[in-house]
Amino acid sequence: MSSDADLKSRLKNMIVERLFLKVDPNTMPDDANLMETYGIDSVNLFEIVVGLEDDFGISLAEEDFSIEAFATVNSIAELVRRKGGG
Repeated sequence: MSSDADLKSRLKNMIVERLFLKVDPNTMPDDANLMETYGIDSVNLFEIVVGLEDDFGISLAEEDFSIEAFATVNSIAELVRRKGGG
């Protein structure tokens, strides 16, 4: 299992790559609201979900989908840990 910092770093890189954000992943705050800070919408969230399933080997069920779960890098990292990914 990777460290918490490694997991968050991987998540940030995946989010930036998949959403083509013009942001340095290393500058993304762990607790910033992604929707407010980066204008992420439902289509972008779907891309993040696909990325989580592809890159972290987890499978998300309908009950895993909430705005809260995808609000911040911290909350996405918690979701990945809970699903046994990494």
